[in-house]
Amino acid sequence: MADNRGVITTVGRRKLCMAQAGDTELPAITQMAWGAGGVDEAGNPIATTGNEIGLYQELLRKDIESHEYVEEEQTTCRYAATLEAGELDDAYISEMGLYDSEGDLVAYRTFMRKGKDADIPQIYKMDSIF
Repeated sequence: MADNRGVITTVGRRKLCMAQAGDTELPAITQMAWGAGGVDEAGNPIATTGNEIGLYQELLRKDIESHEYVEEEQTTCRYAATLEAGELDDAYISEMGLYDSEGDLVAYRTFMRKGKDADIPQIYKMDSIF
């Protein structure tokens, strides 16, 4: 079975490294994107590598609506965004990513296809774990 857990991309790790060294400031995560390119021909999630620079088949990108820290240590930040009724009607979503304010994909994951009904909003949450 492929490892489809979310990953911080190479670009994201490079930015973290440079910010911790004091050579640059770390741009905020500002957008979530959804796509249809996260599965193989049999419908199985493809393995994530960390080398992704964009979604394989991006369908929509939206601003993050909220974030929260999910434990006392504050080493996991959960970002949330909603596909509203009328957005991506009848689409099958199988990948998602987090983009920073510079437009770079900094986190990526794949998953089994999720159908999107026209009249039902879907809330997506993605964790950035350190």
